[in-house]
Amino acid sequence: MPSSPSIPFHDGRSIPQLGFGVWQVENSVATDVVARALEAGYRHIDTARGYNNEAGVGQGLKSAGLARDDVFVTSKVPNQDQGRENTLRSFDATMEDLGLEELDLYLIHWPAPANGLAVETWKTFIELQEQGRIRSIGVSNFRVEDLEKVEAETGVRPVLNQIELHPYFNQPELREFHASKNIVTESWSPLGQGGGELSDPVVQEIADKHGASTAQVVIAWNLALGNVVIPKSETPERIVSNFASLEVELADDEIEAITALHKGEAGRRGGNPGEFGGRQGA
Repeated sequence: MPSSPSIPFHDGRSIPQLGFGVWQVENSVATDVVARALEAGYRHIDTARGYNNEAGVGQGLKSAGLARDDVFVTSKVPNQDQGRENTLRSFDATMEDLGLEELDLYLIHWPAPANGLAVETWKTFIELQEQGRIRSIGVSNFRVEDLEKVEAETGVRPVLNQIELHPYFNQPELREFHASKNIVTESWSPLGQGGGELSDPVVQEIADKHGASTAQVVIAWNLALGNVVIPKSETPERIVSNFASLEVELADDEIEAITALHKGEAGRRGGNPGEFGGRQGA
């Protein structure tokens, strides 16, 4: 069984590069799905308060019987829980459901600029980290201006920004900014959301050459770019197949061909972070 490489954070910790996402996984099946993922070799589970499945995820972690430090767990504070007091309450509920004493990574789910609470929430994250309750702190769906604002206001830079990223929307400018600030890029919806990425002729040709599935090729492309990637599936065979993407090695020209599929804003499938403040999304 392959094992995922790790990507270093600027705070001295690290994150398994290939993780397992549970967006849209119902709480009632999350226990089994997470246990299957850990059995398949994943050591990084990504959830969120807004997914309404943290209790199921927590049971899955427990049933797997792995040592606490052998599994990296991420969760996120939802938009409606931003602000100091709400964040503290939300975090306590997350930890109770997950059954953990310390969280590996906590993210602000969306910047929700209309709410104006991202900086206050980020200061609360710093407080929780200083208390030893969170190991690393980061954000999700933040734009360059959002990242610059929280650092300017607090002096603390997020270790990671989890963003929508797939072949048709691969965010070159934001990835370049991340690299300049030593912020890790993490891809959500890495396979797209039915936008045609997995049936694209370019991806299919590369998959045929490698004897791999198109999903494996897209995950391998993400890994080759240096992104942390969190594919999601409830199908046992696909859970295993996606993890086997670690064995797919793409040539430079293949990576470039997939990257060239970028469609700019036309390729975006989720909410626009500058306007979005309601539904949680990924």
